[in-house]
Amino acid sequence: MSDLDDKVDAKTQIELEAAAFRTMVAHFQKRTDVQNIDLMNMAGFCRNCMSKWYAKAATEKGLDVDYETARERVYGMPYAEWKDNHQEKATEEQMAEYNKKFPS
Repeated sequence: MSDLDDKVDAKTQIELEAAAFRTMVAHFQKRTDVQNIDLMNMAGFCRNCMSKWYAKAATEKGLDVDYETARERVYGMPYAEWKDNHQEKATEEQMAEYNKKFPS
């Protein structure tokens, strides 16, 4: 338990976490040069992972938010549009690193 746990009630904690999530989403929407493969290789998650987590959380709250809707929320546009405008083909080196870290 941290000192923050003693100072922040549960509602405020959720608000802080939500603000951090919104900031991270906005950051990834601006940083279209950062490829998902690089995020996966460095951090073990990417925009698609965040979209899955968002959809899962919505479902757990009884909301009908499918994966594509969640991806649009995270990407800031339909995924197909983002992919056409910003996604680059992964290099052999990127794929080799990914496959080493995340074997099938």
